[in-house]
Amino acid sequence: MITTIKGTPSYRPDIYTRDAILHPYPHYRRLRELGPVVWLPRHRVYALPRYAECKATLRDDATFGSTESVAMNPVSNRLSRGTTLASDGTEHDQRRKLVAHRLMPRALRSIAESVDAAAAAVVDSAIKRGTVDGVDDLATVLPLAIVPDLVGWPRDGREHLIAWGGATFDILGPLNRQAVKAIPRTLQMLRFARRVVRRRTVLEGSMAHELLAVADEGRLTHDDLPALMVDYIAPSLDTTISAISNALYLLATHPEQWELLKSDRTLLTSAVNEVVRVESPLRAFARGVRADTELGGVALPSGSRVLVIYASANRDELEWDDPETFDIRRDSGRHVGFGNGAHACAGQGLARLETTAMLNALLDRVDRIEVAGEPTWAVNNIIRRHHHLPVRLVGA
Repeated sequence: MITTIKGTPSYRPDIYTRDAILHPYPHYRRLRELGPVVWLPRHRVYALPRYAECKATLRDDATFGSTESVAMNPVSNRLSRGTTLASDGTEHDQRRKLVAHRLMPRALRSIAESVDAAAAAVVDSAIKRGTVDGVDDLATVLPLAIVPDLVGWPRDGREHLIAWGGATFDILGPLNRQAVKAIPRTLQMLRFARRVVRRRTVLEGSMAHELLAVADEGRLTHDDLPALMVDYIAPSLDTTISAISNALYLLATHPEQWELLKSDRTLLTSAVNEVVRVESPLRAFARGVRADTELGGVALPSGSRVLVIYASANRDELEWDDPETFDIRRDSGRHVGFGNGAHACAGQGLARLETTAMLNALLDRVDRIEVAGEPTWAVNNIIRRHHHLPVRLVGA
């Protein structure tokens, strides 16, 4: 039985209500003010709202494990078995190495030209229309044109990918209404992936095709493949859609930053990092405490759980000067928006490549980005991104 440690501050509001998901930052600020480790009685977990403790936890898999712990509820932890996200140690390393080499910078350079061309086509189409949805017409189109082919997802099963991918994240929160609603879609995606593996209908030359060959050689079981396919396609879509749509919104609402970027494209890398710092694609993941330990001066018992709040760490006043301000000149490379350590998002290089390609295409063709209506945020336990983002692209 997990009990709170005497003297540890508590925070009673539920940070997973609909309102808290849509407006998370006041909650995070209050958590950071309370201390480096804060007990959340509603979820029986120790929240880590500050940067130092988050990064230390992410870099210590021996003490803070993901197996059977990465989700905030036991149902999802069972469903996540077999993924790199929910594995540790040798098992995690072996699974990740099977296909992660395809997401390394050297491998991604081979597709950079096609990504740039796809981004240019997406922006050209949007400019002709004038006012578009920054999510559906820009941020989503590019990843959908790139990621499924790279992973090897069959072309006849892509119409549900966005909904399915969002669901695989939603179930990783507490077992609230959001998570319960997401379970059927998560199971649909997994069943589809199982059917793909059974029928061997993956795209030739893709990640999944390589995994099938590995399984045929006996280095992996065929039953492991569906979870790994889902493991790579869902994050590679959602993190990129988040990064691109958040970049559009932040540059539209901070026109001085857009002008700064137009005048100096050497700031592109830092601009992408700053977007991910200010609006982190991933809200938080849990970890299980494997042995008695101390964090931030607080003794944590074996068997307890911590919640690593990436989005709060990236706005920690102890780590960043004026953290609420969006400034592309800031050195934001140390953010934890894509995680850190062994479990850092394997698809982050692809997300950076696609986001940079989209920004370059916009810089080449667009004078101004304007918000053209009321944006709405998606309600998801884990992913932070817009649901709709009406924008007007004013051609250069």
